[in-house]
Amino acid sequence: MTDILLDKIGDLKMANGDFVLGYSDNTHQEHILIATKGEFKEFPELGVGLSKMLSDDDYMPFLIDAKKNLEYDGMKINNIKFEENGNLNIDGNYK
Repeated sequence: MTDILLDKIGDLKMANGDFVLGYSDNTHQEHILIATKGEFKEFPELGVGLSKMLSDDDYMPFLIDAKKNLEYDGMKINNIKFEENGNLNIDGNYK
């Protein structure tokens, strides 16, 4: 999906006095995983709340909620899991 890009600190990316457009799927995924329910005013049920998961020992509800929210956003998820090194691996793509 193409959208307005953000820089490394989350500000709008600019070039030659204009917004930079580009591949934004990873940014959309990141925002959905970080946001809590209610933060997206147009879609109040969207959001996983990664910070809440960090304080919980059971990560399975997080993975289920993450899969459901990413699918709601239009992704087809084949698999979502935590790797041994702690990285979240999302195997999927936007339809």
